[in-house]
Amino acid sequence: MRKYLIAVLLAFALAGCASFERALAPAAELDAHFDRSDETSTRAPDHGPWAALLERHRRMGADRIARFDYAGVRPAERAALGAYIDALAAEDPRRLSRDVQFAYWVNLYNALTVRVVLDRYPVASILDIRLTSGLFVYGPWRAKLVEVAGVALSLDDIEHRILRPIWRDPRIHYVVNCASLGCPDLPAAPLEADGLDAALDAAARAYVAHPRGLAFEEPHAIVSKIYLWFREDFGADAAGVIAHLARHADAPTQARLAAVRGIADYRYDWALNDAR
Repeated sequence: MRKYLIAVLLAFALAGCASFERALAPAAELDAHFDRSDETSTRAPDHGPWAALLERHRRMGADRIARFDYAGVRPAERAALGAYIDALAAEDPRRLSRDVQFAYWVNLYNALTVRVVLDRYPVASILDIRLTSGLFVYGPWRAKLVEVAGVALSLDDIEHRILRPIWRDPRIHYVVNCASLGCPDLPAAPLEADGLDAALDAAARAYVAHPRGLAFEEPHAIVSKIYLWFREDFGADAAGVIAHLARHADAPTQARLAAVRGIADYRYDWALNDAR
């Protein structure tokens, strides 16, 4: 009986782990409602309020991980963040050009994430913030947080139904931030259409150059779990992931990657990216 109970508990735990991994990495499924743009448009939303908040409260640590000073955000700044999100929500992004759209969605995603954490701070991890019910619900990503162009959207919707399927660019993962130490850094400034490609490349290089993105235990590589959760975006298999990493690595790291026998482990730190 005891062995049976242990087996049942183990099976339940394994099912829970698998469900956890699946919940964190939904498939990219296009929301056709947003798959439109106006390449004649010269309009761009004002990301100045978001820039001001990042300048005041984003901190780069000695460990080269960017953190956010949630505790230091004043009530007036919270109100300004809310007004900024409302202003973005009032836009119809389908009337913007593609590059302006991309910056719009990434900045909206990151601003919403910061607001979600601020609304429930202090927390040890964003995983502790559960805004929807269910047996295998982790974090706030499924909750509808904003309405854009008549559609209620969650963070998952923005990332997996808009950004990933429309742009099909793995560098998306380097600029959307999930408020965790294991995640690529919260960008130091809002994304803008001008210089967008360079900003994406810089974010990719910074993460690949950091041990939470890529480390070595020769003859193997140790990489972030984002390369497991979203393997389809990074090349479909371990060899594809290694090739992707090499494209964004410096020359010495490329040489080490060329010699590895594969990926030995995937790691991630869900602790909150809290400056305090």
